[in-house]
Amino acid sequence: MASLDRVKVLVLGDSGVGKSSLVHLLCQNQVLGNPSWTVGCSVDVRVHDYKEGTPEEKTYYIELWDVGGSVGSASSVKSTRAVFYNSVNGIILVHDLTNKKSSQNLYRWSMEALNKDSSPTGVIVSNGDYDREQFAENPIPLLLIGTKYDQIPENKRNDVLTRTAFLSEDFNAEEINLDCTNPRYFAAGSSNAVKLSRFFDKVIEKRYFTRDPCQMTGFTDRKRFNFKSLHYD
Repeated sequence: MASLDRVKVLVLGDSGVGKSSLVHLLCQNQVLGNPSWTVGCSVDVRVHDYKEGTPEEKTYYIELWDVGGSVGSASSVKSTRAVFYNSVNGIILVHDLTNKKSSQNLYRWSMEALNKDSSPTGVIVSNGDYDREQFAENPIPLLLIGTKYDQIPENKRNDVLTRTAFLSEDFNAEEINLDCTNPRYFAAGSSNAVKLSRFFDKVIEKRYFTRDPCQMTGFTDRKRFNFKSLHYD
């Protein structure tokens, strides 16, 4: 069997948000029984059919790099993590829907990965704002995934999803919310499965079929982002 072309996708987010459980579900289609803290980086592989069902269909390997640690890590830890950020083709940003801070920290995670030569603290301006011009030239496709959907009380789900929708808008990324202990959230033909396939197709498209990567854009709105826009109570 001929070797398959592959793309590299980072899976970033705070410790404890469920990155390892998500990667296991995506790659093995099984629930991870005993998740543990990731030290350094763990890599798993998913087989993906690009443009499935069309004449252009082709199978690729999707390498999912689950990066451990926290945004508050010492500079030496961040420097160590930087090696994982080389030659990245896509990023999945993961946050815990029951943990507001994990949602806010996605801005720091994305800045650390996209600007690995500069300190993430350098993008913070007064009053907790972020200068989104830092993101304007981003060529890397992003996907936003919220975990622990099952742990949100029924009467608060609409409010939480309304709040986190701002993240999707700010990152110019599609959003998936799920429970990593339930494979049905990625059932074939479901909206989540379609979004995931579309994201992987986009990653492959950018990597193998875009002539001029310099023309690729991610964050199109060059405005300053304020954490207050998340409307967290």
